[in-house]
Amino acid sequence: MKIIYAGTPEFAAVALQALHAAGHEIVLVLTQPDRPAGRGMQLQASPVKQFALAHNIPVAQPISLRLDGKHPQVARDAHDLLQSVGADVMVVAAYGLILPRSVLDIPKMGCINIHASLLPRWRGAAPIHRAIEAGDAETGVTIMQMEEGLDTGPMLIMQNLPIATDDTTGSLHDKLAALGANMIVAALAQLPNLAAMPQPETGITYAAKLTKEEASLDFNQPATLIARKIRAFNPFPGASAIFNDVSLKLWQAQAITGDNDATPGQVVQADDAGVVIACGSGAIRVTQLQKPGGKRLPAREFLQGFALSNGYFQV
Repeated sequence: MKIIYAGTPEFAAVALQALHAAGHEIVLVLTQPDRPAGRGMQLQASPVKQFALAHNIPVAQPISLRLDGKHPQVARDAHDLLQSVGADVMVVAAYGLILPRSVLDIPKMGCINIHASLLPRWRGAAPIHRAIEAGDAETGVTIMQMEEGLDTGPMLIMQNLPIATDDTTGSLHDKLAALGANMIVAALAQLPNLAAMPQPETGITYAAKLTKEEASLDFNQPATLIARKIRAFNPFPGASAIFNDVSLKLWQAQAITGDNDATPGQVVQADDAGVVIACGSGAIRVTQLQKPGGKRLPAREFLQGFALSNGYFQV
């Protein structure tokens, strides 16, 4: 097929690579404008753009696709380009721009989205993070036909994936990216004979984009919730807690049975096995930490350079 591909991060790059390897003709890639990144804050191309350039695939990076928005000429130029390539279908994965109806109608078979959840649960920007934070036992990928609503379109293929008890957003992301890549190749092989099913009207939840403020832990909360948050916020934005006015990152932790007499935020144990912190109910054992300007370290190594015994984290 002749495909327009719209995506930006690594999740989208994995599927683009699979479509390219399957022999489809990627006639155009849409991706977000280059962003400052790294310590030097140099402009950096998205993973999708990097793959496209390496394989001589044309790239466009419009800041808007809305003809009635703030940049109508940019949007008009983008529409003209999309129409000129004569695509059979547009595949979208974590692109970052809303596609108006005028864009959805351009490809002959419409636009198909790779979404990292079991719709209608976790529509929106951060489905992987929110599934872990909520304690879901499973997630998955939905291949859906796009419409103007936020992840509301009819479903073409869905596949479940269990969430392991030690999965972080990073590890689960990689599993879902590989699953989504395989599924979109399978879906396109069945078009246009793939039946679309409306999403259920029950079970709808929204996965709001993460904020850095959410990453600040509250040890008055139950240990099970705090441990899930630490996994959900790994690798971004990283769960944080303040100890003696120093903001520490907590990267790995498990919920355990706690001392009922301990105060939330109290360090009740700090040794090679980890740092045990009392919570509103139960406790967490933190096994990987990071101080400002330092590296992520196992608890044993971290404690050699940062004393945590007999202290309290801020609540």
